[in-house]
Amino acid sequence: MIKWTTRENTFKTALIEQALLRPNHEILDIGCGTGTLLLQISKLYPQTTLYGLDADPSIIEIARQKNDSTNNITFIQGFSTALPFDSDTFDRILSTLFFHHLDSTEKEATFHEIFRVLKPGGEVHIADYGPPSNLFMRAAFLPIQLLDGFESTNGNIQGQIERYMKGAGFEKIHKHKSFDTLFGTISLYSATKPINLKIIN
Repeated sequence: MIKWTTRENTFKTALIEQALLRPNHEILDIGCGTGTLLLQISKLYPQTTLYGLDADPSIIEIARQKNDSTNNITFIQGFSTALPFDSDTFDRILSTLFFHHLDSTEKEATFHEIFRVLKPGGEVHIADYGPPSNLFMRAAFLPIQLLDGFESTNGNIQGQIERYMKGAGFEKIHKHKSFDTLFGTISLYSATKPINLKIIN
């Protein structure tokens, strides 16, 4: 259902192209689900080191079984607000259709954690519901809001993803392509962790 109602292959392919991945990159997918995005990346970039994180242990088990022949993917159960990784670990962090599930406090904490575990110069790339492109897309998003809650989804359609990125310390914040789907407008975002971090006394 997700594949056909959200144009999954289209926006995930665009996100991968946007991220400019390299063979030696260490990459984390937050809210990885059953690992669809990581499997796509693995086929395109088999020399990358890939990690998938999801809070649901049953989903992680499905992902492991689904991708049991893929040697460069590791799936970990954990929470985005307390990532189980050392600081300055990843070159790229990706996430698809995850942030609209988080309330404002969780969004803020997650972006600070992403900032922490990215290497200086590393980038985060996100595909999620964004500001609707028209009134029809606004109406189409209502079922998602009824399902996931207005508190967690309002920030997405109000265009606040970029604000959370800035608040966490990111630079070069961009909103890229948008895609109209049966359940609203999905937008692509990116931001970079500065190479030279300012030290505040």
